Amino acid sequence: MKQTKQFKKTRLIVGVGMLTAVAVALQYIEIPIPIMPSFIKLDFSDLPELIGAFAYGPVAGVLIALIKNLIHMAVSQSGFVGELSNFILGAAFSLTAGLIYMKHKTKKIALIAAISGAAAMAIVSLPINYFIIYPLYYSVLKFPEQAVLGLYKALLPGVKSIFQALCIFNIPFTFVKGLLCAGITMLIYKPLSKVLKGNPESK
Repeated sequence: MKQTKQFKKTRLIVGVGMLTAVAVALQYIEIPIPIMPSFIKLDFSDLPELIGAFAYGPVAGVLIALIKNLIHMAVSQSGFVGELSNFILGAAFSLTAGLIYMKHKTKKIALIAAISGAAAMAIVSLPINYFIIYPLYYSVLKFPEQAVLGLYKALLPGVKSIFQALCIFNIPFTFVKGLLCAGITMLIYKPLSKVLKGNPESK
């Protein structure tokens, strides 16, 4: 029994470490999206967090998000504001999905959990960006609100406020990003879980 517990603990540490390393690497691969302002790019670094939440539980997913962003702070170009945003949204994603999946570990529940996590991340993005992240951009990076709004107006001239821009652009973008991570996870999680959990019968 003691050896089994030690084995599981070792698997957890090694698995979280590997997933964190993958998340750090993926965070460097940023894809510009023509329909989004230039300072917003697509990356898939939330993918390992979701996989970790499924394999080891919701806390593991949040931990991967935290460590990933602490490491990325060393090369931050946003005064740590981008890392804060990435952590909060990634934590909301993996925590929500992990909490749902841990109750019933079936493929159907995994899909529901992943979509719910994507929705939670999208919903959380509105107050987090409006009340915390964007005000930090204005104050820390000296990027005036009107300049930020101008980037949205360049894409859609009818946008009249940051709040409106977040609703039109950021919420759908964040949700789709979560759905993409969810879709990839559904394709690769089963074979990966056998490696991460060291159990051929892992779900």
